[in-house]
Amino acid sequence: MIGEAVKRREDPALVMGKGKYTDDFQLPEMTHAVIVRSPYAHAKVVSVDTAAAAAAPGVVAVFTGADIAASEDGGHVPVGWLHPDLRIVPHPMLAVDTVRYVGDGVAVVVAEDRYLARDAAELVEVEYEDLPAVTDPRDAADPDAPVVHHLGADEEDPGRPLNVAFDWELGDKDKTDAAFAKAHKVASIEVRNNRLIPHAVEPRAALADFDDIKGMLTLRMTSQNPHVHRLLMALASINLPEHKIRVIAPEVGGGFGSKIHLYPDEAIAAWCAMRVHRPVKWVATRSETNLTDAHGRDHWTKADVALDENGKILGFRYMTWAAMGSYLSTFAPSVPTYLYGTLLSGQYDVDAIHVRTIGTFTHTTPVDAYRGAGRPEATFNVERLLDAAADVMEMDPTEIRRLNFIAPDKFPYDTQVALQYDSGDYEPALDKALEMAGYKDLRAEQKKRNESGEGKLLGIGISTYIEACGIAPSQVVGALGAQAGLWESAKVRVHPTGQVTVFTGSSPHGQGHETTFAQIVASKLGVAMEQVEVVHSDTEKVQFGMGTYGSRSIPVGGSALSESLDRVVAKGKKIAAHLMEAAEEDVVFENNNFGVKGVPAKSVGWGDVTLMAYLAHNLPEDMEPGLEETAFYNPANFVYPFGAHVAVVEIDRETGEVDLVRYVAIDDCGEVINPMIVEGQVHGGLAQGIGQALWEEAVYDENGSLITGTMLDYALPRAHRLPSYETGHTCTPCPHNPLGAKGIGETGSIGSPAAVTSAVVDALQPFGVKHLDMPLTPEKVWRAMNGGA
Repeated sequence: MIGEAVKRREDPALVMGKGKYTDDFQLPEMTHAVIVRSPYAHAKVVSVDTAAAAAAPGVVAVFTGADIAASEDGGHVPVGWLHPDLRIVPHPMLAVDTVRYVGDGVAVVVAEDRYLARDAAELVEVEYEDLPAVTDPRDAADPDAPVVHHLGADEEDPGRPLNVAFDWELGDKDKTDAAFAKAHKVASIEVRNNRLIPHAVEPRAALADFDDIKGMLTLRMTSQNPHVHRLLMALASINLPEHKIRVIAPEVGGGFGSKIHLYPDEAIAAWCAMRVHRPVKWVATRSETNLTDAHGRDHWTKADVALDENGKILGFRYMTWAAMGSYLSTFAPSVPTYLYGTLLSGQYDVDAIHVRTIGTFTHTTPVDAYRGAGRPEATFNVERLLDAAADVMEMDPTEIRRLNFIAPDKFPYDTQVALQYDSGDYEPALDKALEMAGYKDLRAEQKKRNESGEGKLLGIGISTYIEACGIAPSQVVGALGAQAGLWESAKVRVHPTGQVTVFTGSSPHGQGHETTFAQIVASKLGVAMEQVEVVHSDTEKVQFGMGTYGSRSIPVGGSALSESLDRVVAKGKKIAAHLMEAAEEDVVFENNNFGVKGVPAKSVGWGDVTLMAYLAHNLPEDMEPGLEETAFYNPANFVYPFGAHVAVVEIDRETGEVDLVRYVAIDDCGEVINPMIVEGQVHGGLAQGIGQALWEEAVYDENGSLITGTMLDYALPRAHRLPSYETGHTCTPCPHNPLGAKGIGETGSIGSPAAVTSAVVDALQPFGVKHLDMPLTPEKVWRAMNGGA
C-alpha cells in the first residue's frame, strides 16, 4: 500500500458536514466567555470597572488580570525555546497594568450564551493612558524607541537596548570577511519578508470542563500538539498537576503552525471553568483571530554574496532584524535563529557564511511559527541573492545555480551553518522543472515581447530550495534551547482476530494521518486498510507525543509507527516459530503469512498467530501474552526535502496587474507514502506561498493599529487567481529513517515566494527594476514601471 494514491479516509465525514469541531460540542450548563481586548497598541491600564458588566443579564462572572494574578490557580504563558542571552519577559494571561498590542486581553466575561457575554463585554469600562508604540523591528532596536518591556538593563550587556530580545550569530565572521576581501564581484540585496496572518478554516477555540469531584480538567481545543499544550498549562498557566488535565483536539480545521502555540485564551477558559464550576467555551471571532493568532515572518534583511571570476560563491553574509511582537510566543525565539540561520546555505556549496539576527520586541501581535517557520524566509533570501549574483555576473539564473550546487558525491554534506545535509541530488529536479516549463521557449517568447513592446510583460522565476524538517535529534535541539523533546511515539495494538489499532502521538489537523498511517500498517502487516484504526489527539487515550508541525508526521511519527510494527512482527515470528517447531531465524513474514524459508508448505496465518498471542495456550516459554508494542523514535538527524520551482507571470503594461499563468513544482520528499496526499500538501503550500508573494500582508499604522484586520483588507488568495499547478517529483531517500521519507507539508510555502517574486522582477527588467518587496500588488508594480518603486 505504500506509494498508492489511496483516497483519504477522513474526507467523507468532512464533506458530509459530519466532522465535529470544538465549537460543535455542547455540554450541560455550558457558559460562554468573551475576552475584552485593548484597542491600544501601548497603554497603561489605569482602571478596569466591571460592575456594569457583572450586573448585565445572563452574566455568570467577570474577571480581570488582577483577579488571575491574585489567585492561587492562575499563572502565565510560558516560552518553550530559550537562548542563552534571551531576554525573558513575563506574559500574563490577562494584562494587569500595561497593554502591549491591539488585542491584548484585559478582562473576561462569562455568561449564559455568547451573545449575552459579548453585550456585557462592551459594558466593561477600561481607562487607558495611551503611550507611544513601535512596530518596525529595525526601529525597535534603536535605544531611543518606545520600550515594550521595562525590565532594566542586562547585567552582562548593559548597553543592549531594552527591546532587543536576543542578538544571535552563527558561522565564522572572520572567514566570511576574508572571502569577501578576495571576491571578484559582490552582489547585495535588501529585502522585506512581509508579516502574515494565519487563516484556518476553524478559528481557535476552547471548551473547558472542570470536574470538582475528581479535580480533573477536560479541555477540548484547536491544537496541533495536545500533550505539549497539557504540559505547558500544567507547568505555568493553571495550578493543576499534569495527570489531572486532559486535552482533546477534535477536528481542528487547519493550523499551519498557528495552533502549535499556547495562547492566553485557552488557559483563561480553563481558569474560568475552575472558578465558575461550569463548562466554559471560548471561540475566537475572525477579527480576534487576525489580532491574536501568532503572525508569521516580519523580517528585514541585508544580504551579500561574494563571487569569484567564474561565478562560484565564496561566501554569504546576512544581517536580519526579526520582530518578536509584544511577547515571546511558544517557539518564537527559534524561528529567526535555528530554523532560519541554519538554512542560509541553501543548496549551494559555500565555504564561508556568517549570519546575525537581532530579534526585537514590538507593539504588535506576537510572531511565531507559520507554515515553513524560518525556512521560507531563508530560501527567499538565498534565492533572491542568487538572482542578484546572476545579474552582476551576467549569467542565466539557472547557470549560476548549477555551478554552485552541492555535488551528489559530497553527501553527507556539512554546511557552514551547523547542519549536515544527509542526502541530495539537486540537478535532476531543476532539469525536470525546466523541461516541464519549456524554459528555452519561454525565454525566446520573453525576448520577442520585450523587443516588440507588444503584449503583456513576461517573467520567469526560478527557486531551488532546501528545507530542514522532522527537527531532531532531541539531544541537539535541547542543547539549542528547545524545552521539549522532538521524538515521536506510536503504539500498535493487534487484537486477537488480527485487526490493528494504532495510537500515534502525531496530531493531525488536515494532513491525512488516518489514511497514510493505515497504509504503513497495511504494507508492513499485509492486513486490509479497513482493519486498521488510527487513534490520535487525546491525551487520555494516547501515550505522550509531540504533535504535528515542521513536516514531521511521516519522517518522525511514521518512523515510530514503523518501528512498533517491526517489533510486532518480531514477536509474531517467535510465536509462529514455536507453533511450526521451526528455528526463529528461518521464519519469514510475507503477504500476511508466517512461513519457513525453503519449506513452502509449512506456514501459519496472521490470524492464527494473533489469536494464539491472546489465548496463550501454546506460547514460547517465558513469553508474555498479548501483541502490543510501543516505540519512541528519536531521529538521528533532520530530514532535508528539496526541489526546484518555476513561476511564469504576465504583467499588464497599463495597470501593473500580475497574472500567475503557470507554476511548475518539482519536489523531492524521499519515499512517498500516498502521492495524492503529497500532491494536496504541495497545492496547499503553494497557495500560501503565492499568497504571500502577490497579495498578503499584515500592515500596522504608526500607532500600532492593525489596518488589515478583516478579510476585506487582508487579501487572501482566491481560487480564480491561482493556476492549475504542474507538479512532479524526484526521489532521494532519507538514509537514516526506516521509511526513507523526508516530509512535504511545507515545501510549497518555502519554494514559491522566491519563485514568484523573481518572475515579477524578471518581467520588469526592461524598466531597470532589480527587486521589489512582497506583496507584489498592482500599485507597487505600476509604480516600479513608472519610475517610483
